[in-house]
Amino acid sequence: MKTLALALVLLPLCCGTETIYITDDVSVSELFSLRIEPRMFNWTYEGLSEQFHYRSSLEGYPDLPSWTRYMYSKEYHSGFLYGTPPTRTADTRVPIEIIALNRMSYETKRLVLILAVHRKQPAKHAIQMKIDNLNWVHMMDPGRIENLKNIFRNELWPESRADLHIIFMDSAVRLGARMPLRPQQREGVVVHLGSRADFSGRMLDLQEEVKPLYKIASCTYKRTSVQTTFENSGFKLDWCAFRLTTADDDITALPHHPNESLRHAGSHVEKWDAPLKSEIPERNYSDEVAISFAIPGMIFALLICALTIILCFQHEKLQDDDSEYYFNHVFYICSDFLRMHKSSRNEYNMVPSNVQMVYSQDDTHSTIKLKSLRDAPLDDPQRLSPSDSYYREASPHISNLYMRPKPPPYKLTGNSSPTMNRGATDNEI
Repeated sequence: MKTLALALVLLPLCCGTETIYITDDVSVSELFSLRIEPRMFNWTYEGLSEQFHYRSSLEGYPDLPSWTRYMYSKEYHSGFLYGTPPTRTADTRVPIEIIALNRMSYETKRLVLILAVHRKQPAKHAIQMKIDNLNWVHMMDPGRIENLKNIFRNELWPESRADLHIIFMDSAVRLGARMPLRPQQREGVVVHLGSRADFSGRMLDLQEEVKPLYKIASCTYKRTSVQTTFENSGFKLDWCAFRLTTADDDITALPHHPNESLRHAGSHVEKWDAPLKSEIPERNYSDEVAISFAIPGMIFALLICALTIILCFQHEKLQDDDSEYYFNHVFYICSDFLRMHKSSRNEYNMVPSNVQMVYSQDDTHSTIKLKSLRDAPLDDPQRLSPSDSYYREASPHISNLYMRPKPPPYKLTGNSSPTMNRGATDNEI
Protein backbone atom coordinates (compact mmCIF):
# COMPACT_ATOMS: atom_id res chain seq x y z
CA MET A 1 0.00 0.00 0.00
CA LYS A 2 2.94 2.36 0.68
CA THR A 3 4.27 1.73 -2.82
CA LEU A 4 0.81 2.40 -4.28
CA ALA A 5 0.52 5.67 -2.33
CA LEU A 6 3.99 6.77 -3.50
CA ALA A 7 3.03 6.03 -7.10
CA LEU A 8 -0.12 8.13 -6.75
CA VAL A 9 1.99 11.06 -5.57
CA LEU A 10 4.73 10.74 -8.18
CA LEU A 11 2.46 10.08 -11.17
CA PRO A 12 1.02 13.63 -11.36
CA LEU A 13 4.52 15.07 -11.14
CA CYS A 14 5.93 13.00 -14.00
CA CYS A 15 2.90 13.13 -16.24
CA GLY A 16 1.86 16.71 -15.56
CA THR A 17 -1.83 15.85 -15.18
CA GLU A 18 -4.20 16.67 -12.38
CA THR A 19 -5.31 13.73 -10.23
CA ILE A 20 -8.75 13.61 -8.63
CA TYR A 21 -9.56 11.12 -5.86
CA ILE A 22 -13.04 9.84 -5.16
CA THR A 23 -14.06 7.24 -2.59
CA ASP A 24 -17.22 5.16 -3.00
CA ASP A 25 -18.64 2.65 -0.54
CA VAL A 26 -19.80 -0.61 -2.07
CA SER A 27 -21.01 -3.91 -0.64
CA VAL A 28 -20.25 -7.50 -1.43
CA SER A 29 -22.78 -9.22 -3.76
CA GLU A 30 -24.50 -5.90 -4.52
CA LEU A 31 -24.28 -4.01 -7.80
CA PHE A 32 -22.58 -0.62 -7.85
CA SER A 33 -22.59 1.84 -10.77
CA LEU A 34 -20.81 5.12 -11.38
CA ARG A 35 -21.57 7.53 -14.20
CA ILE A 36 -18.45 9.22 -15.57
CA GLU A 37 -19.32 12.72 -16.81
CA PRO A 38 -17.34 15.78 -17.91
CA ARG A 39 -18.38 17.69 -14.79
CA MET A 40 -16.36 15.23 -12.69
CA PHE A 41 -13.25 16.69 -14.36
CA ASN A 42 -14.47 20.31 -14.25
CA TRP A 43 -15.18 20.26 -17.96
CA THR A 44 -18.20 21.60 -19.83
CA TYR A 45 -19.96 19.57 -22.48
CA GLU A 46 -20.19 21.67 -25.68
CA GLY A 47 -22.67 19.49 -27.55
CA LEU A 48 -20.11 17.72 -29.72
CA SER A 49 -20.33 13.98 -30.17
CA GLU A 50 -17.34 11.99 -28.97
CA GLN A 51 -15.84 15.11 -27.43
CA PHE A 52 -14.54 13.25 -24.37
CA HIS A 53 -12.81 9.89 -24.21
CA TYR A 54 -12.35 7.81 -21.06
CA ARG A 55 -10.11 4.85 -20.33
CA SER A 56 -10.46 2.91 -17.10
CA SER A 57 -8.33 0.20 -15.52
CA LEU A 58 -7.18 -1.11 -12.18
CA GLU A 59 -4.52 1.28 -10.96
CA GLY A 60 -1.11 -0.03 -11.96
CA TYR A 61 -2.63 -2.63 -14.32
CA PRO A 62 -3.71 -2.50 -17.95
CA ASP A 63 -7.26 -3.77 -17.41
CA LEU A 64 -10.15 -3.72 -14.97
CA PRO A 65 -10.89 -6.48 -12.45
CA SER A 66 -12.91 -9.41 -13.76
CA TRP A 67 -16.00 -8.35 -11.79
CA THR A 68 -15.98 -4.74 -13.09
CA ARG A 69 -17.34 -3.45 -16.39
CA TYR A 70 -16.94 -0.17 -18.25
CA MET A 71 -19.14 0.87 -21.17
CA TYR A 72 -19.62 4.16 -22.98
CA SER A 73 -23.10 5.33 -23.97
CA LYS A 74 -23.45 7.51 -27.05
CA GLU A 75 -27.04 8.19 -26.03
CA TYR A 76 -26.03 9.83 -22.73
CA HIS A 77 -22.52 10.93 -23.83
CA SER A 78 -21.15 9.43 -20.64
CA GLY A 79 -19.24 6.39 -19.48
CA PHE A 80 -20.57 3.89 -16.91
CA LEU A 81 -18.46 1.89 -14.50
CA TYR A 82 -20.40 -0.91 -12.80
CA GLY A 83 -19.97 -4.34 -11.27
CA THR A 84 -20.61 -6.58 -8.27
CA PRO A 85 -17.73 -7.15 -5.81
CA PRO A 86 -17.26 -10.83 -4.98
CA THR A 87 -16.88 -12.20 -1.45
CA ARG A 88 -13.08 -12.38 -1.68
CA THR A 89 -12.84 -8.56 -1.99
CA ALA A 90 -14.60 -7.91 1.34
CA ASP A 91 -12.91 -5.33 3.63
CA THR A 92 -10.57 -4.13 0.88
CA ARG A 93 -10.04 -0.96 -1.10
CA VAL A 94 -9.90 -1.29 -4.87
CA PRO A 95 -8.42 1.72 -6.75
CA ILE A 96 -9.82 2.23 -10.25
CA GLU A 97 -7.89 4.64 -12.48
CA ILE A 98 -9.81 6.70 -15.05
CA ILE A 99 -7.97 8.78 -17.68
CA ALA A 100 -10.09 11.43 -19.41
CA LEU A 101 -9.19 13.15 -22.69
CA ASN A 102 -10.78 16.32 -24.05
CA ARG A 103 -10.49 16.04 -27.82
CA MET A 104 -11.17 19.74 -28.33
CA SER A 105 -8.21 20.99 -26.31
CA TYR A 106 -6.30 17.68 -25.95
CA GLU A 107 -6.26 18.19 -22.23
CA THR A 108 -5.97 15.06 -20.07
CA LYS A 109 -7.03 14.52 -16.48
CA ARG A 110 -6.73 11.59 -14.14
CA LEU A 111 -9.31 10.34 -11.66
CA VAL A 112 -8.79 7.58 -9.10
CA LEU A 113 -11.97 5.94 -7.82
CA ILE A 114 -11.33 4.05 -4.59
CA LEU A 115 -13.94 1.39 -3.98
CA ALA A 116 -14.27 0.61 -0.28
CA VAL A 117 -15.79 -2.88 -0.27
CA HIS A 118 -17.83 -3.70 2.86
CA ARG A 119 -18.87 -7.12 4.03
CA LYS A 120 -22.51 -8.05 3.71
CA GLN A 121 -24.58 -11.17 4.11
CA PRO A 122 -25.16 -12.63 0.64
CA ALA A 123 -28.66 -13.23 -0.64
CA LYS A 124 -30.11 -16.71 -0.24
CA HIS A 125 -32.72 -16.36 -2.97
CA ALA A 126 -32.34 -14.70 -6.33
CA ILE A 127 -34.56 -13.86 -9.29
CA GLN A 128 -33.08 -14.03 -12.74
CA MET A 129 -34.87 -12.18 -15.55
CA LYS A 130 -34.27 -10.72 -18.98
CA ILE A 131 -35.90 -7.43 -20.01
CA ASP A 132 -36.23 -7.06 -23.78
CA ASN A 133 -37.45 -3.49 -24.24
CA LEU A 134 -34.52 -1.77 -22.49
CA ASN A 135 -30.77 -1.46 -22.87
CA TRP A 136 -28.28 -1.73 -20.05
CA VAL A 137 -27.81 2.05 -19.98
CA HIS A 138 -31.55 2.56 -19.33
CA MET A 139 -31.39 0.31 -16.28
CA MET A 140 -28.58 2.45 -14.87
CA ASP A 141 -31.20 5.03 -14.03
CA PRO A 142 -31.85 4.80 -10.27
CA GLY A 143 -35.53 5.64 -10.73
CA ARG A 144 -36.08 2.75 -13.14
CA ILE A 145 -34.32 0.34 -10.77
CA GLU A 146 -36.60 1.44 -7.94
CA ASN A 147 -39.66 0.84 -10.13
CA LEU A 148 -38.49 -2.70 -10.76
CA LYS A 149 -37.87 -3.33 -7.08
CA ASN A 150 -41.28 -1.95 -6.11
CA ILE A 151 -43.02 -4.55 -8.29
CA PHE A 152 -41.59 -7.30 -6.10
CA ARG A 153 -41.73 -5.37 -2.82
CA ASN A 154 -45.37 -4.40 -3.11
CA GLU A 155 -47.01 -7.22 -5.08
CA LEU A 156 -44.97 -10.33 -5.84
CA TRP A 157 -42.44 -10.65 -3.01
CA PRO A 158 -43.36 -8.48 -0.02
CA GLU A 159 -41.07 -10.48 2.28
CA SER A 160 -38.02 -9.01 0.51
CA ARG A 161 -38.87 -5.39 1.32
CA ALA A 162 -36.06 -5.07 3.86
CA ASP A 163 -33.03 -6.14 1.82
CA LEU A 164 -34.03 -6.51 -1.85
CA HIS A 165 -31.13 -5.37 -4.04
CA ILE A 166 -29.64 -5.74 -7.50
CA ILE A 167 -27.11 -8.56 -7.64
CA PHE A 168 -26.08 -8.42 -11.28
CA MET A 169 -26.92 -6.48 -14.43
CA ASP A 170 -25.40 -6.43 -17.89
CA SER A 171 -26.27 -6.22 -21.56
CA ALA A 172 -27.85 -9.36 -22.97
CA VAL A 173 -25.85 -9.00 -26.20
CA ARG A 174 -22.62 -8.79 -24.28
CA LEU A 175 -23.54 -11.95 -22.42
CA GLY A 176 -24.12 -13.91 -25.62
CA ALA A 177 -27.61 -13.02 -26.82
CA ARG A 178 -28.29 -12.18 -30.45
CA MET A 179 -28.33 -8.67 -31.80
CA PRO A 180 -31.84 -7.41 -32.67
CA LEU A 181 -32.86 -7.61 -36.31
CA ARG A 182 -33.76 -3.92 -36.44
CA PRO A 183 -31.30 -1.28 -35.25
CA GLN A 184 -34.04 0.67 -33.49
CA GLN A 185 -34.91 -2.29 -31.28
CA ARG A 186 -33.44 -2.68 -27.80
CA GLU A 187 -30.65 -5.13 -27.10
CA GLY A 188 -32.11 -6.30 -23.81
CA VAL A 189 -30.62 -6.45 -20.33
CA VAL A 190 -30.19 -9.31 -17.86
CA VAL A 191 -31.04 -8.38 -14.25
CA HIS A 192 -30.75 -10.43 -11.07
CA LEU A 193 -32.48 -9.43 -7.83
CA GLY A 194 -31.63 -11.04 -4.50
CA SER A 195 -32.78 -11.16 -0.91
CA ARG A 196 -32.38 -13.33 2.18
CA ALA A 197 -36.14 -13.71 2.57
CA ASP A 198 -37.95 -16.82 1.38
CA PHE A 199 -39.95 -16.74 -1.81
CA SER A 200 -43.61 -15.89 -1.46
CA GLY A 201 -46.41 -18.16 -2.57
CA ARG A 202 -47.14 -15.95 -5.54
CA MET A 203 -43.53 -16.18 -6.69
CA LEU A 204 -43.64 -19.98 -6.49
CA ASP A 205 -46.88 -20.03 -8.46
CA LEU A 206 -45.30 -17.81 -11.10
CA GLN A 207 -42.37 -20.22 -11.35
CA GLU A 208 -44.74 -23.14 -11.92
CA GLU A 209 -46.51 -21.09 -14.58
CA VAL A 210 -43.35 -20.45 -16.60
CA LYS A 211 -41.71 -23.85 -16.09
CA PRO A 212 -43.05 -25.28 -19.38
CA LEU A 213 -41.16 -22.47 -21.17
CA TYR A 214 -37.74 -23.53 -19.87
CA LYS A 215 -37.14 -25.76 -22.90
CA ILE A 216 -37.39 -22.73 -25.23
CA ALA A 217 -34.42 -20.39 -25.56
CA SER A 218 -36.42 -17.20 -26.07
CA CYS A 219 -40.16 -16.49 -26.12
CA THR A 220 -41.06 -12.83 -26.18
CA TYR A 221 -44.52 -13.71 -27.47
CA LYS A 222 -45.58 -15.54 -24.29
CA ARG A 223 -47.72 -13.86 -21.65
CA THR A 224 -48.27 -14.66 -17.98
CA SER A 225 -50.69 -13.69 -15.25
CA VAL A 226 -48.40 -10.84 -14.10
CA GLN A 227 -47.72 -9.51 -17.58
CA THR A 228 -49.81 -6.37 -17.02
CA THR A 229 -48.04 -5.61 -13.75
CA PHE A 230 -44.65 -5.38 -15.43
CA GLU A 231 -45.88 -3.63 -18.57
CA ASN A 232 -47.53 -0.88 -16.53
CA SER A 233 -44.09 -0.07 -15.11
CA GLY A 234 -42.43 -0.17 -18.53
CA PHE A 235 -40.86 -3.66 -18.48
CA LYS A 236 -41.37 -6.43 -21.04
CA LEU A 237 -39.87 -9.68 -19.83
CA ASP A 238 -38.69 -12.73 -21.70
CA TRP A 239 -40.43 -15.37 -19.61
CA CYS A 240 -38.26 -18.18 -20.97
CA ALA A 241 -35.34 -16.60 -19.06
CA PHE A 242 -37.25 -16.11 -15.80
CA ARG A 243 -35.75 -18.24 -12.99
CA LEU A 244 -35.94 -18.52 -9.23
CA THR A 245 -32.70 -19.74 -7.67
CA THR A 246 -31.47 -20.43 -4.16
CA ALA A 247 -28.06 -20.87 -2.61
CA ASP A 248 -28.49 -24.67 -2.52
CA ASP A 249 -29.48 -25.05 -6.20
CA ASP A 250 -27.14 -26.39 -8.82
CA ILE A 251 -27.07 -23.16 -10.73
CA THR A 252 -24.60 -24.48 -13.29
CA ALA A 253 -27.49 -26.48 -14.79
CA LEU A 254 -29.43 -23.29 -15.51
CA PRO A 255 -29.05 -21.51 -18.85
CA HIS A 256 -27.86 -18.32 -17.08
CA HIS A 257 -25.67 -19.61 -14.29
CA PRO A 258 -23.67 -17.12 -12.15
CA ASN A 259 -19.98 -17.09 -11.33
CA GLU A 260 -18.10 -18.63 -8.43
CA SER A 261 -19.14 -15.93 -5.96
CA LEU A 262 -22.80 -16.90 -6.36
CA ARG A 263 -21.94 -20.60 -6.26
CA HIS A 264 -20.37 -20.13 -2.86
CA ALA A 265 -22.35 -17.23 -1.49
CA GLY A 266 -25.59 -17.46 -3.48
CA SER A 267 -25.45 -13.88 -4.75
CA HIS A 268 -23.35 -12.41 -7.55
CA VAL A 269 -23.79 -13.31 -11.20
CA GLU A 270 -20.90 -12.21 -13.37
CA LYS A 271 -21.49 -14.15 -16.54
CA TRP A 272 -24.62 -15.13 -18.37
CA ASP A 273 -24.00 -18.08 -20.64
CA ALA A 274 -25.89 -18.14 -23.88
CA PRO A 275 -27.80 -21.33 -24.73
CA LEU A 276 -25.94 -23.98 -26.67
CA LYS A 277 -26.40 -24.25 -30.40
CA SER A 278 -27.88 -27.71 -29.98
CA GLU A 279 -30.53 -26.28 -27.62
CA ILE A 280 -31.75 -23.69 -30.10
CA PRO A 281 -34.81 -24.98 -31.99
CA GLU A 282 -34.37 -25.39 -35.71
CA ARG A 283 -36.95 -24.90 -38.39
CA ASN A 284 -37.15 -27.55 -41.11
CA TYR A 285 -38.05 -25.78 -44.32
CA SER A 286 -38.02 -28.98 -46.41
CA ASP A 287 -41.06 -30.30 -44.56
CA GLU A 288 -42.92 -27.03 -45.11
CA VAL A 289 -42.08 -27.04 -48.84
CA ALA A 290 -43.24 -30.65 -49.12
CA ILE A 291 -46.49 -29.85 -47.33
CA SER A 292 -47.09 -26.78 -49.49
CA PHE A 293 -46.86 -28.94 -52.62
CA ALA A 294 -48.53 -32.05 -51.22
CA ILE A 295 -51.80 -30.44 -50.14
CA PRO A 296 -52.53 -28.67 -53.47
CA GLY A 297 -51.42 -31.82 -55.31
CA MET A 298 -53.89 -33.97 -53.40
CA ILE A 299 -56.69 -31.51 -54.05
CA PHE A 300 -55.81 -31.42 -57.75
CA ALA A 301 -55.78 -35.24 -57.91
CA LEU A 302 -59.19 -35.43 -56.26
CA LEU A 303 -60.61 -32.93 -58.73
CA ILE A 304 -59.22 -34.93 -61.66
CA CYS A 305 -60.76 -38.13 -60.30
CA ALA A 306 -64.11 -36.42 -59.83
CA LEU A 307 -64.09 -34.98 -63.35
CA THR A 308 -63.08 -38.36 -64.77
CA ILE A 309 -65.99 -40.07 -63.06
CA ILE A 310 -68.41 -37.42 -64.25
CA LEU A 311 -67.23 -37.38 -67.88
CA CYS A 312 -66.53 -41.09 -68.40
CA PHE A 313 -69.00 -43.02 -66.28
CA GLN A 314 -71.87 -40.60 -66.59
CA HIS A 315 -71.45 -40.51 -70.39
CA GLU A 316 -72.40 -44.17 -70.67
CA LYS A 317 -75.89 -43.46 -69.32
CA LEU A 318 -76.59 -40.67 -71.83
CA GLN A 319 -78.32 -41.47 -75.16
CA ASP A 320 -78.04 -38.95 -78.00
CA ASP A 321 -79.13 -40.36 -81.38
CA ASP A 322 -77.99 -37.34 -83.36
CA SER A 323 -74.52 -37.47 -81.87
CA GLU A 324 -74.22 -41.20 -82.44
CA TYR A 325 -75.32 -40.81 -86.08
CA TYR A 326 -72.83 -37.99 -86.62
CA PHE A 327 -69.89 -39.90 -85.17
CA ASN A 328 -70.80 -43.04 -87.14
CA HIS A 329 -71.14 -41.24 -90.50
CA VAL A 330 -68.61 -38.48 -90.09
CA PHE A 331 -66.34 -40.06 -92.71
CA TYR A 332 -69.10 -40.16 -95.30
CA ILE A 333 -70.14 -36.61 -94.52
CA CYS A 334 -66.61 -35.38 -95.11
CA SER A 335 -66.32 -37.38 -98.34
CA ASP A 336 -69.59 -35.98 -99.73
CA PHE A 337 -68.55 -32.45 -98.85
CA LEU A 338 -65.21 -32.87 -100.61
CA ARG A 339 -66.89 -34.32 -103.73
CA MET A 340 -69.36 -31.43 -103.92
CA HIS A 341 -66.55 -28.94 -103.50
CA LYS A 342 -64.62 -30.43 -106.42
CA SER A 343 -67.66 -30.50 -108.73
CA SER A 344 -68.52 -26.86 -108.00
CA ARG A 345 -64.96 -25.84 -108.71
CA ASN A 346 -65.02 -27.62 -112.10
CA GLU A 347 -68.24 -25.93 -113.09
CA TYR A 348 -66.78 -22.57 -112.24
CA ASN A 349 -63.79 -23.18 -114.51
CA MET A 350 -66.09 -24.02 -117.47
CA VAL A 351 -67.88 -20.67 -117.30
CA PRO A 352 -66.61 -18.22 -120.03
CA SER A 353 -64.77 -15.11 -119.10
CA ASN A 354 -66.66 -12.14 -117.89
CA VAL A 355 -67.23 -10.48 -121.30
CA GLN A 356 -70.49 -8.83 -122.24
CA MET A 357 -71.28 -8.38 -125.89
CA VAL A 358 -73.43 -5.56 -127.23
CA TYR A 359 -74.57 -4.61 -130.71
CA SER A 360 -73.49 -1.40 -132.33
CA GLN A 361 -74.05 0.06 -135.80
CA ASP A 362 -71.38 1.76 -137.81
CA ASP A 363 -72.98 4.54 -139.88
CA THR A 364 -70.07 4.82 -142.26
CA HIS A 365 -70.21 1.31 -143.71
CA SER A 366 -73.80 0.51 -142.57
CA THR A 367 -72.72 -2.67 -140.89
CA ILE A 368 -73.62 -4.20 -137.60
CA LYS A 369 -70.74 -5.25 -135.21
CA LEU A 370 -70.48 -6.94 -131.86
CA LYS A 371 -68.48 -5.03 -129.31
CA SER A 372 -67.32 -5.99 -125.90
CA LEU A 373 -68.12 -3.79 -122.96
CA ARG A 374 -64.73 -4.59 -121.52
CA ASP A 375 -63.00 -3.04 -124.53
CA ALA A 376 -65.05 0.15 -124.50
CA PRO A 377 -63.35 3.28 -123.22
CA LEU A 378 -64.43 4.61 -119.91
CA ASP A 379 -65.21 8.07 -121.19
CA ASP A 380 -67.39 6.91 -124.11
CA PRO A 381 -70.82 8.59 -123.71
CA GLN A 382 -72.42 5.91 -125.87
CA ARG A 383 -71.12 3.13 -123.69
CA LEU A 384 -73.89 0.99 -122.39
CA SER A 385 -74.09 0.13 -118.79
CA PRO A 386 -73.87 -3.60 -118.10
CA SER A 387 -77.00 -3.38 -116.09
CA ASP A 388 -78.87 -1.91 -119.08
CA SER A 389 -77.66 -4.61 -121.46
CA TYR A 390 -79.02 -7.51 -119.46
CA TYR A 391 -82.22 -9.12 -120.52
CA ARG A 392 -84.49 -8.94 -117.50
CA GLU A 393 -87.86 -10.07 -118.85
CA ALA A 394 -87.55 -13.61 -117.64
CA SER A 395 -86.26 -14.73 -114.25
CA PRO A 396 -82.62 -15.89 -114.46
CA HIS A 397 -81.70 -19.54 -114.13
CA ILE A 398 -79.33 -20.72 -111.45
CA SER A 399 -76.93 -22.34 -113.94
CA ASN A 400 -76.58 -19.23 -116.22
CA LEU A 401 -74.13 -16.73 -114.82
CA TYR A 402 -74.41 -14.24 -117.72
CA MET A 403 -77.62 -13.29 -119.53
CA ARG A 404 -78.03 -12.64 -123.24
CA PRO A 405 -78.10 -8.90 -124.04
CA LYS A 406 -81.03 -7.29 -125.78
CA PRO A 407 -80.45 -6.79 -129.54
CA PRO A 408 -80.22 -3.29 -130.95
CA PRO A 409 -83.17 -1.86 -132.86
CA TYR A 410 -83.56 -3.22 -136.37
CA LYS A 411 -82.98 -0.78 -139.27
CA LEU A 412 -83.55 -1.37 -142.99
CA THR A 413 -80.93 -0.51 -145.54
CA GLY A 414 -81.45 0.33 -149.18
CA ASN A 415 -79.69 -2.76 -150.60
CA SER A 416 -81.13 -5.44 -148.32
CA SER A 417 -84.54 -6.90 -147.93
CA PRO A 418 -86.24 -7.22 -144.61
CA THR A 419 -86.20 -10.96 -144.78
CA MET A 420 -82.50 -11.24 -145.59
CA ASN A 421 -81.50 -8.66 -143.05
CA ARG A 422 -83.56 -10.38 -140.45
CA GLY A 423 -81.90 -13.69 -141.27
CA ALA A 424 -78.47 -12.11 -141.21
CA THR A 425 -79.19 -10.54 -137.94
CA ASP A 426 -80.36 -13.82 -136.50
CA ASN A 427 -77.25 -15.53 -137.75
CA GLU A 428 -75.01 -12.92 -136.24
CA ILE A 429 -76.78 -13.24 -132.98
